[in-house]
Amino acid sequence: MIKYENYKPSGIEWLGEIPEHWEVKRIKDLGSLQNGISNGKDYFGFGSPFVSYGNIYNNTVELNLISTLANSTKADQKLYSVLEGDIFFTRTSETINEIGISATCKKTIPKATFSGFVIRFRPYRNRITKEFSDYFFKAHINRLFLSKEISLVTRASLGQGILNNLPVLILPVSEQIAIAQYLDSKTQTIDKKIDILTRKTSLYKNLRKSIINDAVCRGLEKNTKLKDCGIDLIGLIPEHWEVKRIKDNYTLFTGNSISDKSLFENKANSIDYVSTKDIDVNTCNINYDNGVYIPKSDKGFKIAKKNSILLCLEGANAGKKIGYTEKDICFVNKLCSIKSINKNSLDKYLFYYIQSPLFERQFFATLNGLIGGVSLSSVKYFDVVEPTKEEQTKITEYLDEKTQKIDCILDNIQNQIATLKELRKSLINDVVTGKIKVTV
Repeated sequence: MIKYENYKPSGIEWLGEIPEHWEVKRIKDLGSLQNGISNGKDYFGFGSPFVSYGNIYNNTVELNLISTLANSTKADQKLYSVLEGDIFFTRTSETINEIGISATCKKTIPKATFSGFVIRFRPYRNRITKEFSDYFFKAHINRLFLSKEISLVTRASLGQGILNNLPVLILPVSEQIAIAQYLDSKTQTIDKKIDILTRKTSLYKNLRKSIINDAVCRGLEKNTKLKDCGIDLIGLIPEHWEVKRIKDNYTLFTGNSISDKSLFENKANSIDYVSTKDIDVNTCNINYDNGVYIPKSDKGFKIAKKNSILLCLEGANAGKKIGYTEKDICFVNKLCSIKSINKNSLDKYLFYYIQSPLFERQFFATLNGLIGGVSLSSVKYFDVVEPTKEEQTKITEYLDEKTQKIDCILDNIQNQIATLKELRKSLINDVVTGKIKVTV
């Protein structure tokens, strides 16, 4: 690792020393900020390109990757233009971690405007190259600054007052270009490795789903006679199996939201609180060690008993995040708890059944795109294919063994991906702050 010959204090504690010939400026000294446009739904659906919050969050500020259109006027297009070199920041979100995410426009998008959930920074000419800004504003040091400042003001919005004070390192244009080229090469290598591992993840997820599907749709005996159950979304099932509604054999209820997590951080005499993010979408494992707890004395919170199924009903993860509790827990209102009330219906069997296409077809056929979810009352009437209790037990034991092996592989792959992402983040941070020298 090559260092610069001479360093000097940056004057910023968390930034430390910087190369002697670099400067520290604030965004307000380097360009101008502009909030985006906010209009009603009638403004959208036709017209000119519209850069959305999602385009910034996913780093897709390119004409061919923009799907939203807006009926913008010439005045709108002038004030809220999207030009080469513009840097955009996400302005609002439910969490601090999603605020201040940046994306750089690499090529002017004619007649485009941008969202009110976004702030545009337009730098003065010849101070920050688009190639360097694409890396610099994604660096971890900026996340540290923005997270700290936002937490002092609000947990919902990034204002121009905060963003104006974001420190920016200014270095010769030739070095900016060299740094960007170096990081292009290094990050592409890392990204290729991540892509290979991600494709492996997809293969193992499909294998996991296939094993579950075969077991809960056809059973473990391959020569079993089948019958048409009379339900199009389910089709053929073993002739001695039955079809029941979930409400016939299980009790269902949603959890409770919490408004201030800081009130529930004392683990003593408390019960774990699980939210949607604590469920692994690949392995269905639940992270109980999230630092959020509910006092046992608080009787206002519903409790999912040990060996209950948790199913996400709302949001982007509706029908995708499914967990199985190893102990009594409290849980968020976007999740529903499902627990057997019939001795012949096994909770673990239903846990696997819910992961199969037989359940998914019903769930996603009912999914309301406007509200982004499925109601609890609808889930109660979903059909469940039930073998005998003895077969449920055998299927559950078989799937426990098979899925545990695959889940171990998936966990290992995810750990490798996380390590590579951390390496990528550290590399970018160290290079754009001068901790590592890139030769021109």
